[in-house]
Amino acid sequence: MQPSLATLLDRARSVFTASDGARHDFAASVVVFLVALPLCAGVAVASGVPAEVGLITGIVGGLVTGLLPGSSLQVSGPAAGLTVLVHEAVQQYGLGALGAFVLAAGLLQLVMGFLRLGRFFRAISVAVVEGMLAGIGLILIAGQLYAMTDSEAPTSGLGKIAGLPAMLTDAVGSQDALAALGLGVGTIVVLGCWQRLPSKVRVVPAPLAAVVLATGASLLITPPVATVEVRGLVEAVRMPDSAAFGELLSLGAIGTVLAFALIASAESLFSAAAVDRMHDGPRTSYDKELMAQGAGNTVSGLLGALPMTAVIVRSSANVRAGARTKASRVLHGVWLLLFAALLPAALGLIPVATLAGVLVHAGCKLIPVRQLAQLWREHRGEAVVLVVTATAIVTVSMFEGVLIGLVLAVTKSAWETSHVHVEVVDKHVGPIHVHLSGNATFLRLPKLLDALEALPPDRPVELDLTGLRHLDHACHTSLENWAERHSAEGTDPVRVASGA
Repeated sequence: MQPSLATLLDRARSVFTASDGARHDFAASVVVFLVALPLCAGVAVASGVPAEVGLITGIVGGLVTGLLPGSSLQVSGPAAGLTVLVHEAVQQYGLGALGAFVLAAGLLQLVMGFLRLGRFFRAISVAVVEGMLAGIGLILIAGQLYAMTDSEAPTSGLGKIAGLPAMLTDAVGSQDALAALGLGVGTIVVLGCWQRLPSKVRVVPAPLAAVVLATGASLLITPPVATVEVRGLVEAVRMPDSAAFGELLSLGAIGTVLAFALIASAESLFSAAAVDRMHDGPRTSYDKELMAQGAGNTVSGLLGALPMTAVIVRSSANVRAGARTKASRVLHGVWLLLFAALLPAALGLIPVATLAGVLVHAGCKLIPVRQLAQLWREHRGEAVVLVVTATAIVTVSMFEGVLIGLVLAVTKSAWETSHVHVEVVDKHVGPIHVHLSGNATFLRLPKLLDALEALPPDRPVELDLTGLRHLDHACHTSLENWAERHSAEGTDPVRVASGA
C-alpha cells in the first residue's frame, strides 16, 4: 500500500534533519543531477517520447522512490536498459498507452514486493541478465547510430544492424548528416577520454561536459542539425485514459507489462547489490526496494511517463560523490524539477545527435566484453547462455529473448546437476552387480540405458540403487521396463536394492 503524503513529508523531514552529512549529500545531489539530466533527456528521445517525459520519470525517481525505504544510496530514473522495449511499445500502442503500461507494471512490482519476492530475483542467472543487457546494448547502439546522422532507424533490432552499412554510405554523401555525425562522434570521444583529464576538470560530470561542448559546437557550425523538441513540463504530463487501459486487454500488452516489471525489477535489484559493494552503510532490503520501485512506477504511470529502474551510472556517481544518506537522491529530484519548471527551453538547444552519442556510450557499457571472455575461459556454459540470450533479443524480441535465456539457463543447470554414475562389477561368477549413484533424471536416460542394455542378456543382474540421491519418474519407469525385458530372457529376475 502506498504511503500517504503526510508520511512522505515526515520521512523527508527526518532525512534532512537527522543527516549529519548534509554538506556531502548536497554536493552529491548536484553531481547526480548533472549526470541524470542528459541521460533522462537522452533516454526519452531514444524511446520515441518528448524529452520532458524522461525528466518527469527522473523527478518521480527522486521525490517518490528516493523517500521510500529499500536502498539508501542508489538513484532511480529512466534507464537505457528499457529504451528498446519502451520504443517498441510506443510504436505499437501509441504514447497514450504508455502510462497505463507503466502503471500496471508498478502495481505488479508492489504486489511482488508485498509477497516478499524481491529476494528471489537474486536467483536469476547472472549470464541471463548480462545477456539481456548485452542484447539491449547492441540494439541501442545500432538505433542511436541512425540518430547520430539524423536519419530514421528500422524498427527491428536485426534490421537496425543490417541497415548500418547503407546508412553510413548515405551519410557520407550528405553534409547535414556528416555534421550531425561529427557531433555524435565528438560526444563519444569526450565521454571516453574524460577520465584521463586532470581531477580539477573531472569535477564536471562527463555526460554534462560532453553535452555542453557539443551544444556549443552546434551553435557555431553550419548546416544546422536537428535539436530536441521542447513542449514544456505541464504539456508532457499525459494521464492514461480509459482507452489506454483498454489496450491492456491484449496478450501483447500483457507481455509488455510483464517485461517492464520483471526487467525493471531485476535491473534495480542487481544494481542494489552492486551499490552495496561500493559503500559501508546500511544494506539493501530487497523486498522494500522492490516496493519502492513499484511505487515510483505507479506514480510515473499516472503521469504518463517512462518506466524507471535503479540506474547504476547515477548510483555509482552518488556514492563516489560522498553521499551519506538518501537525502542526496531526493535532492537530485528537486533539482530536476526546478530545471524542468524554470529552464525547459535549454533542452531545445541540445542536438539529437549529441544525446544519441551519450546513449551509444551507455550502450557500450551494457555489453560485458571482459566478463564474456572470463566466462568463456572458466564457465563456457554460462558464456553460451549469455550469447544466446543477447542474440535472441536482437533477432526476435526482448521478452522472447529473455525467456529463451532463462529456459537455456535452467536446462544447463539441470544437465549439470543430473550426473549419474554407472559402475558395473562382473566377476564372471554369479550375477553382475550394477551400482548407480548420483541423480538419475530423464536427461541422463540415454547414458543409463546404453550401459544396461550392453549387459549380457543371459546373465543375472543385481541392480543397486542405494547410491542415488534422486530418481525421477522417467528413469524409474525406464528401469522397470528394462528389468522386465532382461528377466524375460530366461535368466533369473533382476534383483533391485532400492535407494531414492
